[in-house]
This record gives sequence, C-alpha cells and structure tokens, in this order.
Amino acid sequence: MISTVGKKIAFWSVREELSQANKLRRSYYKLLRDELDQLMIQYALIDSYTNFTNKKLPYPFVEKRELKPRARIPAIEYECQNTFLVIFIEDTLPASHKKYIRFLDINKTTKANLVLSKTLPLSEKFDRNQKQLESVRFFDFLSVLLPVDYALIIQRNPASKARDQYDLSHFHVKIDWPIAQAAEYLAQSLRYISKDLYEKGDKYAEDIQKKFFEYYGLPVMSGGRRTAAIVASQYLKKLPCISTVYAGSSESRALIRISERGTSKSVLMKLTEEEMKQTAADNNLALQTFKKNYMVSRNKKDGIFIFQTTYSFTNNAKPPDDGKLRELVPDFYMLTIGGQHILPKPGVWKYPPLSLNIIYS
Repeated sequence: MISTVGKKIAFWSVREELSQANKLRRSYYKLLRDELDQLMIQYALIDSYTNFTNKKLPYPFVEKRELKPRARIPAIEYECQNTFLVIFIEDTLPASHKKYIRFLDINKTTKANLVLSKTLPLSEKFDRNQKQLESVRFFDFLSVLLPVDYALIIQRNPASKARDQYDLSHFHVKIDWPIAQAAEYLAQSLRYISKDLYEKGDKYAEDIQKKFFEYYGLPVMSGGRRTAAIVASQYLKKLPCISTVYAGSSESRALIRISERGTSKSVLMKLTEEEMKQTAADNNLALQTFKKNYMVSRNKKDGIFIFQTTYSFTNNAKPPDDGKLRELVPDFYMLTIGGQHILPKPGVWKYPPLSLNIIYS
C-alpha cells in the first residue's frame, strides 16, 4: 500500500488488489480478529481489575491526560496488571524472517516444547487442536501462555490447504530487530531520510528515533513489551499482508492494539452516576440498558467502563504526496485523537461502541 520514490517500502495490499481467495482470507482474518479483540480486552483489563480486587488493592485508573498524544506515563509497574505481547498475522511468516523474529523449532507450541519450558501447568493429556483459534479451548490455552516472557505468534497454518486455519504456533518469541533499524525504515517511508538514519547527523537521527515511538503513541522510554510491540509492528510491514499486535503493559494499564489502521489504547475508566445518565441519554439508551451492556463493575458509587482511544496520523506521519524528501520538525505532532468510545462488555452482541469525548474535557 505504501511506496516511496527510489526505495520501495513493501506493505499490505488493499482489498481491491487481492485475489478472490485472498479476499476471503482477509474477511476470515478480520472475523477472527474481532473475537481475539474480545479475549484481549477481557484478559488485559477486566481480569487485571479482578487481580487487584482479589488482593484488596485499589485499581490504578488511567488518567485522561495519559491518553493524549505525547503523554508521559507514570513509571510505576503494577504487579497485578496482566502483561503480554501477541502477534496475529494474516498469512504465514516465511522462514527468512527468523533472524529478527525468533520463531524457531524450539519454541513451537508442541507438547514436548511446552513441557520442557517448565512454566506451563499442562496435564498429561494434550489436545493439539486447542492451539487453533477456532477451538472452544483456545482461550484457555492462550491464557496459560500469555504470562510467558516475550511474544506469542498466531498465524495461518501453511498446511491447511482446504481452508485457512489460524494457530498459536510459537511462544517465547523474541523480537530482535534493532530500534535504530525500525526507526530508519519508518523515516525512509515518510521521506525524512533517503538512505541512512545518520545521513543528517546524530541529532537528527536521535529525533527520528523519538518520532518512531511517537508514531505508535508511546513515550520514548517505554518498557520492553511495548517497545517490542512497535518494533514488531514496523518490521511486519515488510510482509505483503496485514497484521495486528496486542500489548499489555504494567505501567500503562492499557491494552495497546496496533494494526493496519494504526494504534488504539483501551483502558478502564470510572464514570459517575451523573456521567452515566448523560451518556445513556446522549445515545438514546435507558440507563439500566446502558449499565447492563457496558458497565463491567462498580467502584463505590461509580461505574467502571472500557474506554478506547483511537489515534489518527497527521500529515507529518504520512508519506508526502510528491514523494520528495522533507525535513523532520520535532515540534510537529505525528498523532491526533481520532476517536473516543465506550466499548460494550466482551460478549455483548447487539450494542455498538458509544462516542464519548472526554480526553480534552
């Protein structure tokens, strides 16, 4: 989808460029991704909240200012907050990419490897189908593997020729692509450099690396999983297919989701009784209907809801129309707030996200 003058930057094909078979795969992938979104919200946010309440600890709700572009996140790690990194790929990762994304035979999700890892409470009976995203036991299997260090990879099983099948194929996957190379790749596609990260000096290279973090909505000193998530997202642009990266961070207390559409963050947010009444009225819902389908818990007199912020790219984060080289201006923003919504609880079928402009209120 993206190309630049001189050096072509490979990226995913839009639907109109796909074969009928790959159009069907794209639709199936997005259908499965909708389900995975629900699982990730449950694990990242609701299950984390339960961890805090079970230990009788106050939940550290995210402040609105932390959701703004360029926001600084308090450098506090919360042990009860679930952390993870999941990579979901539309197609299959070719073996040639193992140098930077370490999906090897030793970390395939086979019974032998899982037992050898000594970190998984597996019974002697191992159902090989539980690794399939369609399996009714998939979430149980995923939940066991999510706390393991590094990343999980879900990708199309190349052996499934009759139809597309997606498996959790690898665990404990390291992302070894250097940050400098990821920033250089992004800067080339946006035409801030022509060839090399340092072609305009050390200060310019440093600014580009800061902008790399900003492009994905993260502070420059973000922790390991969040940094691995954006490096992986940038690296996967080398593939001619779409991908989605989910990251849970003990500092940000958020579900970070990066896809072909950009970055979003989902957090738990409190609404007062008055705010609940107003939001329900604004959306022509009865207050009881609103609470039943959107409120995940109570915090004294307040209701707890899932709030999602989606970020849009500014022109500074898009390739220039003329394809010419341009100067990076550090003061110019890469992102702006694109959408703010209250999400329905996981499993709610009928009700859509509700718009709620609250970050700058």
